[in-house]
Amino acid sequence: MTSLTVTDITLTSLPKLAHGKVRDLFTVDDKTLLFVCTDRISAYDVIMSNGVPGKGAILTLLTAHWFRVLTSQIPGLKTHFLGLHPPQSCHLTSGEQALIKHRSMLVRKLKVFPVEAIVRGYLTGSGWKEYQSKGTVHGIEMPKGLQNCSAIPGGAIYTPSTKAELGEHDENITPAQAAKIVGEKYAKRIEELALTCYKTAAAYALERGIIIADTKFEFGLDEETDEVVLIDEVLTPDSSRFWPKDKYEVGREQESFDKQFLRDWLTKEGLKAKEGVAMPEEVVKATGKRYREAFELLTGKKLEEAMKEADDE
Repeated sequence: MTSLTVTDITLTSLPKLAHGKVRDLFTVDDKTLLFVCTDRISAYDVIMSNGVPGKGAILTLLTAHWFRVLTSQIPGLKTHFLGLHPPQSCHLTSGEQALIKHRSMLVRKLKVFPVEAIVRGYLTGSGWKEYQSKGTVHGIEMPKGLQNCSAIPGGAIYTPSTKAELGEHDENITPAQAAKIVGEKYAKRIEELALTCYKTAAAYALERGIIIADTKFEFGLDEETDEVVLIDEVLTPDSSRFWPKDKYEVGREQESFDKQFLRDWLTKEGLKAKEGVAMPEEVVKATGKRYREAFELLTGKKLEEAMKEADDE
């Protein structure tokens, strides 16, 4: 993995549309955006002051992989993904091209629905905390007697949250509250697609040794066709909890291939939700190692191999 850490992206050739926790968005034209994934990493809605080398490439190439898997297995699923290379019309300099190589996606510009479409297959994180105090998850009644990291009886559930602005915190809401935000018609389709994408991905990952405990999807609206479209990053260690299948055990916290290691370190050090935190080198390396392991298990490829394939597309 490259030792270069890219935490900020400036492209003089394209106007920057948005600066997110991890991604910077640039306008290509009226219908097209360039998503560039940095090596920034956030936890508890706070961005760390240093990044994880190569993380942007892992998230980008893994998302592209999932788009291919999901669209091949789910009839009618549409995504915003157009390709991994910016068009020549962007007129990027050679330095800019090198900066965004393997970490950029060309995507359709769509109207983004202001909800996070979270799907939970297991009781963990904020869902477990709510269950302990109220017996519910996002206001949804759960059976009694469940343990930490139990599989949710009856299968995965849709548990949306608000989509907060940068620096703000997402809030867990009920599916009914989500419907009030986006409208009943679109809420039903978002829930249907989120659950289908999760179930398809969970089965795929399980065959490759990974349990997807929960994940977050985002959707947009193609206003020309009135279709709900899967957008943003998909099923990455940033947006999901990935557990090793062979080490899973109900009733305790799980080992993981995601940023739970970082969350645990922040909590242990009393730095949860604190601004301006710099990760020590051992946390950076351990987090990067987990992300890379997840990538290799899910794609069946080394990161360098996937990079070469992307270059040849």
